[in-house]
Amino acid sequence: MLYHLFRLLERYWDIPGSGMLHYISFRAAAAIILALLIAIIFGRRIIDFLRRKQIGEEIRDLGLEGQLQKRGTPTMGGVIILLAILVPTLLFGRLDNVYVQLMIVSTLWLGLIGGLDDYIKVFRHRKEGLNGRFKIVGQVGLGLIVGTTMWLSPQIVVRETTLRPAATVETVATVDGTPSDAAADAVTVVAENRKTTQTTIPFIKNNEFDYGRLTGGRDTATWLLYVLVAIFVVTAVSNGANLTDGLDGLATGVSVPIVAVLGALAYLSGHIVYADYLNIMYIPDSGELLIFAAAMMGALVGFLWYNSFPAQIFMGDTGSLSIGGVIAVFALCIRKELLLPLLCGVFLAESVSVMVQVGWFKYTKRRYGEGRRLLLMSPLHHHYQKREMFETKIVLRFWIISLLLAALTLATLKIR
Repeated sequence: MLYHLFRLLERYWDIPGSGMLHYISFRAAAAIILALLIAIIFGRRIIDFLRRKQIGEEIRDLGLEGQLQKRGTPTMGGVIILLAILVPTLLFGRLDNVYVQLMIVSTLWLGLIGGLDDYIKVFRHRKEGLNGRFKIVGQVGLGLIVGTTMWLSPQIVVRETTLRPAATVETVATVDGTPSDAAADAVTVVAENRKTTQTTIPFIKNNEFDYGRLTGGRDTATWLLYVLVAIFVVTAVSNGANLTDGLDGLATGVSVPIVAVLGALAYLSGHIVYADYLNIMYIPDSGELLIFAAAMMGALVGFLWYNSFPAQIFMGDTGSLSIGGVIAVFALCIRKELLLPLLCGVFLAESVSVMVQVGWFKYTKRRYGEGRRLLLMSPLHHHYQKREMFETKIVLRFWIISLLLAALTLATLKIR
């Protein structure tokens, strides 16, 4: 909003310093600072409001140390995160950018689903919250929107350089000294914007893969495949973040390095010089996503001010579903969704631990008549709690693992 305002003002008045808003780096810095301040300043007021309204978490007794002490802690704190993301993005982002528009829609969409889930838990006193099928429908709907937009929008392109043969005529001297024309072969470098369903494959030298190869280049089949990929990515990462949100500050802290890496990749992919130097896809206008990533980092760090142990507020599904889904959509926008199993390794481990635990229990019950467990409890962080590891130690170690995975994901720019 401010970007567009100052561009308009510059047409009539020469305002000193207004040119700074042209720079993505300056707007990103402003976004992260404002998001941090919003989360810290307004977070306190939102917590007090939730306490007055007695909007507290209902805790089931799972036999975990210190668990029952958290009963009554305000929930739906994801509202703080959403507010701290959206306000700086609306102020400092370019609202005519299709990628920014997708991120805003995704944040509101998933925040609405998560908020409805928390509302049912708190006000309707139904511990299971929103029916799982409705959550899936919401996630599938977002995947459909994102996949279709990526496929149809004329603003979403990849710029590629191609070599084309060209014939040039050179003047040369003959044996007797008279000038003569001779044809010489040459090539010209042409940059073209192209609609494509390309994505990035990590650790491969020629690391670009087009989903269209799997469908023989048929448009309808390619669109359907890409939409299915978008649905799967959004659903998987959103639910992974939701499962990770089980300890004070766990999902919040794990998400910060993930968002930082995605923001860096968006900036590099949207900068023609850096993209060429690193030999990665150049995606015009994708650098604007750095503003959203910066706002999200500031929102998460600010939320940790109150969510770190002992938590004064929980994010609830309002926050966890939104965080995971937004990360997924962000990765799809910069065509790095195949990096998510590595970058979001903590989310993946939490999801796999639940699937393995449930699958093994059902298998052993069917075969032996008695269900058995591989872990003491799932998701994975509860397994370590059952092993009597301090909650803060579990959280900090998961943060460290997330940092290591983030560093390794950045290294894939050169490890091929």
